[in-house]
Amino acid sequence: MPLPSSRPSLKTVLIASGVVLTLAMGVRHGLGFWMQPISQANGWTRETYSLALAMQNLMWGVFGPFAGMAADRFGTMRVVIVGAISYMAGLVWMALVTQPTLFIVGSGIFIGLALACTAFGAISGIIGRSAPPEQRSWAFGISSAAGSFGQFLMMPVEQQLISAVGWQNAFYVLAALVLLAMIPMAFYLREPPVSHASGPQQSIGAAFSEAIASRSFWLLLAGYFVCGFQLVFIGVHLPAYLKDQGLMNPNIAVTALALIGLFNIVGSYYAGKLGGKIAKRYLLSAIYVTRAVVITVFLLAPLSAWSVYLFAAGMGVLWLSTVPLTNGIIAGIFGVKHLSMLAGMVFFSHQVGSFLGAWLGGYLYEHQGSYHVVWMITIGLGLLAALINLPIDERAVKRVAVAA
Repeated sequence: MPLPSSRPSLKTVLIASGVVLTLAMGVRHGLGFWMQPISQANGWTRETYSLALAMQNLMWGVFGPFAGMAADRFGTMRVVIVGAISYMAGLVWMALVTQPTLFIVGSGIFIGLALACTAFGAISGIIGRSAPPEQRSWAFGISSAAGSFGQFLMMPVEQQLISAVGWQNAFYVLAALVLLAMIPMAFYLREPPVSHASGPQQSIGAAFSEAIASRSFWLLLAGYFVCGFQLVFIGVHLPAYLKDQGLMNPNIAVTALALIGLFNIVGSYYAGKLGGKIAKRYLLSAIYVTRAVVITVFLLAPLSAWSVYLFAAGMGVLWLSTVPLTNGIIAGIFGVKHLSMLAGMVFFSHQVGSFLGAWLGGYLYEHQGSYHVVWMITIGLGLLAALINLPIDERAVKRVAVAA
């Protein structure tokens, strides 16, 4: 396979990263389908599998800044290859391990590291460095749309695999697919050393200190926490919630999760496009308010297959539309030299929220017999996030020139 000797074109980066994101986000989005078959096969409560997925999300966040730092320093190609191998190992681990603690910890480490190396945080740096400033928000929107397409594409694939070959063999098939598809794409994400990039030659420590001293950075952290809580709670627990409410046909949940991915292709793309014209903080605030409204209407309306599909479509438009806007704000304030690291730091907050959304859903269900309290928390956090994003200052930081 020929390797580019210079920085790859934006088109090449978007295609290659799109394939990686499609698989990374698509496989991860469907892991909720394994909750009931694995729990039944191993005699676990729903809380055990929920905690495993929660641990994956938490470790994704923990590894995120380091994967981003490695991508900025050593190149995206190497990081994606590590992620593909770790993804394969994690899926095989989930198929084989039956001891609850080992299952939770091992899948958390393997899948968490895999997602840190193959999802938005690690990929954002090469996209930001490849796109000119006027196209950056749009390019982030394209990459988010690729992740959304993966959610749409992989939902029926994963459900059909479980039905056709069993839940264990479905993991093996996905492990092979991830490895064989991601590694070739990684070679098209090869770029020159970042030390040759133009702009201020800021050290990693200086970039870190600059970010944590920024009020806007902390506001992004808080808002992204809410995003993670909402998305992972819904993604993991919606299939079980629908069965609890009497919608026993599994195809309803499959269709709903696929619709989320389908409609977020549109939502992510236009969020990125609008982010180049409208203040991104206002768009983020509007997204969180609208999420709270959509969830409230869903819970108050009579439940049916069509109400689920409408809910999925509405949430889909809003699902990953926060990603291009958040990464766009980070790039606009701090530049692109350490973008993957800074995006990973913000995403850590997202994954703390994801951990709580996945685990708290299972915990409260086991102790209260319903998801009602978690739904209320999800709505309240959405309204809070809408307020948190409004004071963000999107202007670039002013730096003192470094003498040669």
